[in-house]
Amino acid sequence: MSQDKLIIFDTTLRDGEQSPGASMTREEKIRIAKALEKMRVDVIEAGFPIASPGDFEAVRAVAESVKDSTVCGLARALDKDIDRACEALRGANSARIHTFIATSPIHMKMKLRMEPDQVVEQAVRAVKRARQHTDNVEFSPEDAGRSEIDFLCRIIEAVIDAGAGTINIPDTVGYNVPAQFGDLIRTLIERVPNADKAVFSVHCHNDLGLAVANSLSAVMNGARQVECTINGLGERAGNAALEEIVMAVRTRQDIFPCNVDLDTTQIVPCSRLVSGITGFVVQPNKAIVGANAFAHESGIHQDGVLKSRETYEIMQAQDVGWSANRIVLGKHSGRNAFRSRMHELGMEFESEEALNEAFARFKDLADKKHEIYDEDLQAIVTEANLEAINERYKLVALRVCSETGETPRADIALAIDGKEYKASETGGGPVDAAFRAIESIVNSGTELQLYSVNNITSGTDAQGEVTVRLERAGRIVNGQGADTDIVIASAKAYLNALNKVMEPGEREHPQLGDV
Repeated sequence: MSQDKLIIFDTTLRDGEQSPGASMTREEKIRIAKALEKMRVDVIEAGFPIASPGDFEAVRAVAESVKDSTVCGLARALDKDIDRACEALRGANSARIHTFIATSPIHMKMKLRMEPDQVVEQAVRAVKRARQHTDNVEFSPEDAGRSEIDFLCRIIEAVIDAGAGTINIPDTVGYNVPAQFGDLIRTLIERVPNADKAVFSVHCHNDLGLAVANSLSAVMNGARQVECTINGLGERAGNAALEEIVMAVRTRQDIFPCNVDLDTTQIVPCSRLVSGITGFVVQPNKAIVGANAFAHESGIHQDGVLKSRETYEIMQAQDVGWSANRIVLGKHSGRNAFRSRMHELGMEFESEEALNEAFARFKDLADKKHEIYDEDLQAIVTEANLEAINERYKLVALRVCSETGETPRADIALAIDGKEYKASETGGGPVDAAFRAIESIVNSGTELQLYSVNNITSGTDAQGEVTVRLERAGRIVNGQGADTDIVIASAKAYLNALNKVMEPGEREHPQLGDV
């Protein structure tokens, strides 16, 4: 292993959450944070505490739950932001404050309406204030990718003198290309007199599809921290994908002058967890975590792999968490086997009652399909957690009729706050009829923005996993549901989304600053 360590800074819970529809509850943030901790991620950016009371509470909960990773809170270069972040992080074993201010000419003039001298003064003040609370302070010159190099050198030198131990260079709008961005990092490290007193970091957006390439170019030129997200989640086109950064560095140790300490076998489980919670489905041909990432269709490729895996595979599927033996349980499996497999998949239960409820769901599913896959087990836990958040609206019964030449019809029974209601509606298809029947009872005033169906496993008896995205009064939420009957899965997903959108929002996407 190389002597230098590449620090992995995960911002799924903060920047990733700014994807429209990806807002997470406090409990969901804790689950993802614990998965990141199990993966041995170095720094977890838990959120933007000043954004809302809900985000503050989520950051505080993550800080108190995570013991092995550093927990970071984002703050603008403002006293109130920094103090709020410090308060949220008070319970952390290891805390970091990440403060930022824009440095590009267009941002300083049009957004901040500040002169360069004022920007430097405010950045230094913010770092010094953060240092009063913690020795671990990170500073980002927002939109560094479009900032003037002389001004960047000036402000970076000043904030390092003020106590910033990490300097993050963001390509905020995904404007840079690899050679240019790598050269920027190298130039900054060479020109800033006190550069040796800080770790240089990068945070790249994917607007031109170059976030990973730009990040890796920066690493080759001296950056020793990369800010990234699971599945490349993030607003607009997303961020650099953690799984791609980590496996590129680990696989190409012949060229990278550093390595990572992560447990890469946790990558796929964490990817599935984030996908399930946010409703952002991973495309099949996605590198590392896509369903086809280690599949071989070509006869030539298949022949080569059968003779020697290394002919067409540069990584082992098991190294990133894909299971070689995916069919493990059936209807005759016992509770201990179920618990053991769940533990292997990184899913723990807070109580015996939670285990018993999940096991009951497993048995119910095993009666419907012969073979239970790991993906099915993860869907069981995801659905249980979704229902535990809020069960104000609950599906009691659903009957649909769909036949050639007839208009589909749905008869539904819902429990709302414990009281049962029934309705019947027709629609363009059985799912449309079911949604119309639900709305005839609830009258939510929501707008359906996304309806997505995914098969959890292969086979005609596979569970269908449905994602529904609803918008109401500017608030966007995702709902998920899984079942071997796709119409029932759809109804579950719609109700799950309603349970979220009809409650007061825990967090509005701040959009206060896009680092």
